Amino acid sequence: MNLIIRLLITAVLVVLLANFLPGVAVSGFGAAIIVAIVLAILNAIVKPILVVLTIPITIVTLGLFLLVINALIILLADAFIDGFGVSGFWIALLFSILLSICQSVAYSLLNDEKK
Repeated sequence: MNLIIRLLITAVLVVLLANFLPGVAVSGFGAAIIVAIVLAILNAIVKPILVVLTIPITIVTLGLFLLVINALIILLADAFIDGFGVSGFWIALLFSILLSICQSVAYSLLNDEKK
């Protein structure tokens, strides 16, 4: 049940950020749910592989390269989903940062309500 709630929260955040950011487009809430599912799958499978392969550059940049990996995951989701579009790398970077911050706040509020 917790997974479904997290996916719905992510879908709502994707729609809100798409309305807020000029370079991000989502065709509807159904596409946003698909974006949330694809992002969850990519973050579970592809992101750990990329993190392990880029450990040296991540160490040199003091972890800032992980932001680039997050932006690449967003661009990869853009390539897979027809109803989701990101205009470029910098918009994907900003979208990934804002999505991560909003998810952290929303998930912490969700955990506070359970306690």
